[in-house]
Amino acid sequence: MAGETTVAEERPARRKSKLHRAQVVRTEQLAPHMVRVVVGGDGLAEFSAGEYTDHYIKLVFPLPGVEYPEPFDIARIRADFPRDQWPRIRTYTVRTWDPATRELAIDFVAHGDEGLAGPWAMGTKPGDELLFLGPGGAYAPSADYDWHLLAGDESALPAIAAALEHAPSGAPVRAFIEVAGPEEEQPLHTPEGAEIVWVHRGDAPVGDRLVEAVRALEFPAGQRVQAFVHGEAGFVKELRRLLRVEREIPREALSISGYWRRGHDEDGWQASKKQWNEQVEAEQEKTVPTGS
Repeated sequence: MAGETTVAEERPARRKSKLHRAQVVRTEQLAPHMVRVVVGGDGLAEFSAGEYTDHYIKLVFPLPGVEYPEPFDIARIRADFPRDQWPRIRTYTVRTWDPATRELAIDFVAHGDEGLAGPWAMGTKPGDELLFLGPGGAYAPSADYDWHLLAGDESALPAIAAALEHAPSGAPVRAFIEVAGPEEEQPLHTPEGAEIVWVHRGDAPVGDRLVEAVRALEFPAGQRVQAFVHGEAGFVKELRRLLRVEREIPREALSISGYWRRGHDEDGWQASKKQWNEQVEAEQEKTVPTGS
């Protein structure tokens, strides 16, 4: 999923998104409910990524039966077409980008026919076209901090994996990743000083056991932490309270965002996300000690 930055949307201004056309090169089943799609082709000649570990792109899915003008221009379509004919947009993290081969890997959580992008990823084949906008991004683990905390569910797994691969040499990292069960675990690069804790959700609501695990973590006294917490909006809100209010971690050291929200598809979540973020920030910042 996408790498958007904080519950309070604390991020630099976004660059103007460019539409890219890529072709599927291959797919790989990473776990029972996660599939990797690698795309490439000349349409990625102007694509670049690598500054951030939470780089994200906006996948564009044209609606069947709707003819869009060429060259494909999302801004023009939104201006000229009724809203119910707009292409569907889904946000996903850039798992890896290889500029030498022009290959871009995207990991999808897939649950059968549920959703839009997951079923597409499960059924796509080499040669299929993928349109996307981006990239965006704002986070990377920095050597300016004493240690790093990473926490998220399956939707944040690609960004957490990328952060582990680019963690400062020897920096202590504690990564908490919640998945349905042990069968959903994946081999990940574990740099020196890093510890990965897989949290198995089982029948519990998404995020409940992850919050418990992070709460039980002993924070080293007097050491500055940089934290990346992404995933379902409900547990992200709880962990933001823990880090920002209870632990008094400065805002600039936090990358926190709800990638999705239970009971909402991405269209519905994106429509309400700004208001949700503002409400969460207003509620929690009232209780932050002065100077934090």
